[in-house]
Amino acid sequence: MSIAFIFPGQGSQSPGMGKSLYDAFGSAREVFQEVDEALNEKLSKLIFEGPADELTLTANAQPALMAVSLAAVRVLEREFGAPVTKAAYVAGHSLGEYSALAAAGALAVADAARLLRTRGDAMQAAVPVGEGAMAALIGKVDVALAEEIANAGSAAGVVVLANDNNIGNVVISGSKAGIDAALAYAKEKGARAIPLNVSAPFHSPLMQPAAEVMAEALAKAEIAPLAAPLVANVTARPVHEPALVRKLLVEQVTGRVRWRESVEWMAGEGGVTRFAEIGAGKQLTGMVKRNAPDAEALALNEPADLEAFARTL
Repeated sequence: MSIAFIFPGQGSQSPGMGKSLYDAFGSAREVFQEVDEALNEKLSKLIFEGPADELTLTANAQPALMAVSLAAVRVLEREFGAPVTKAAYVAGHSLGEYSALAAAGALAVADAARLLRTRGDAMQAAVPVGEGAMAALIGKVDVALAEEIANAGSAAGVVVLANDNNIGNVVISGSKAGIDAALAYAKEKGARAIPLNVSAPFHSPLMQPAAEVMAEALAKAEIAPLAAPLVANVTARPVHEPALVRKLLVEQVTGRVRWRESVEWMAGEGGVTRFAEIGAGKQLTGMVKRNAPDAEALALNEPADLEAFARTL
């Protein structure tokens, strides 16, 4: 049985996530303490207690989700003898790539926390509030139709495909004028489109200032060899060379998250038969079930989930 460990991105956060791990395991508490010390603040208090609107801020949600994922990884390794080397591949959705890299030993937890705080701040600052937008195209929408809708909106402003999650869940991102025009065209085509409540147009060319900030930050970061290859968002193919990982993390800020293709590659050529989503929520588990219906997909959120999963290895 070939396994992929996958790590959630923004949108999976909720107050109280990871608290059961913190309460049950000293190894999990270590991770939250490492993140708190790296950021010189009690992010763990915000993670466990909220408020939700503060936790959802990009600069907080990104390191918070990584902390919960890595706490679960540490518990799997230390308490249940299930290290990341049991996985054929690791992958993460957007910020989840940093969680995947920390899980694979390429980034120290403290470095991942600091990089994600920098990334969150830079992405928020790249575009003035109100000038960017994102929208989800759902239902009977494939990439071809999504690109047609994006191209139609591009006459009014910047519009690109940001997240190709699965057929029926494609996210577009860009300027508010461009997204508004794309939504009008989507309505004409009979496609269901929902504006997203986000603070910036992530994974679009408008994020170029943030990409430049991350290029500088990542140039100084130590990236060690990976214990398992990373299936990268922007290529949907495995990488393991630290220099290439660094380059792709910069490209990812403005590039498309090719999640559907990543899962299809892992379940196909990669030979993965089991996907374990490690951290908060179950969003990726649902996407895997749509992209690779023959594969097993499960979410590991609670101590009992981790213990039951480790017993099957």
